[in-house]
Amino acid sequence: MPCGVTQISPLRIVFAGTPGFAVPALERLIREGFKPVAVLTQPDRRAGRGRRLQSSPVKLAALEAGIAVHQPVSLKDADFCVWLRDLCPDLLVVVAYGQILPLDVLQVPAYGCWNIHASLLPRWRGAAPIQRAIEAGDEETGVCIMQMDAGLDTGAVLARCSTAILPDDTGGSLHDRLAGLGANALLNCVRSLQAGAVPIPVAQEKNGVTYAAKLEKAEAELEWTADAGTLARRVRAFNPWPMAWCDMAGERTRITADGPSRPA
Repeated sequence: MPCGVTQISPLRIVFAGTPGFAVPALERLIREGFKPVAVLTQPDRRAGRGRRLQSSPVKLAALEAGIAVHQPVSLKDADFCVWLRDLCPDLLVVVAYGQILPLDVLQVPAYGCWNIHASLLPRWRGAAPIQRAIEAGDEETGVCIMQMDAGLDTGAVLARCSTAILPDDTGGSLHDRLAGLGANALLNCVRSLQAGAVPIPVAQEKNGVTYAAKLEKAEAELEWTADAGTLARRVRAFNPWPMAWCDMAGERTRITADGPSRPA
């Protein structure tokens, strides 16, 4: 059973996130007086030429703020659910955490689990909504604060904020702008909750559902049979990763909006 729904002050928030996209939301909560009681992030991974263990951006931000960090290998472990229940959280905030939350975890916080999703749901559910929106030629995107359920980005929406996709937007520039918008939208919802005005969930439309498949390195090779508009959108969408490329004079060369760059 969840830990009761009586409003308490301050809110007991657990934050779950891993990449840089989640850092603005975490830092905004801390700065505005909603410091999480604990942070969940993915285990350290080996990366770089030296294959050294590297901490996630969220872990580094949490440690700098003096917040306890927990890095479970799996959320399906019974010990994890016990750990979470012992924290008696009012809310679990999830931002690009990197694991699917089991139903028993979703049911622990008193007010459930809120997710920042980088699209205007139900368009672009899934792993890569930012890049897929640019690649598809969408003129607008945004962020949603979603009440998580057992489905893939199918939960009711608590708040949404839109932004135009600019002609020169890349995956990187849009990523950064949406991270900021998401942090602001989340903070507004948390403030409402703290004040006793629980945000009203609105079910997603059944029409207009699209899925943003995970990016793959193989997609980055430009196919010159495509039209110029498609190629230009892919160059922008795949910057900074996986970075569009083509073979030029026998060399694998990265392509950006500014033209060919050093060999990939």
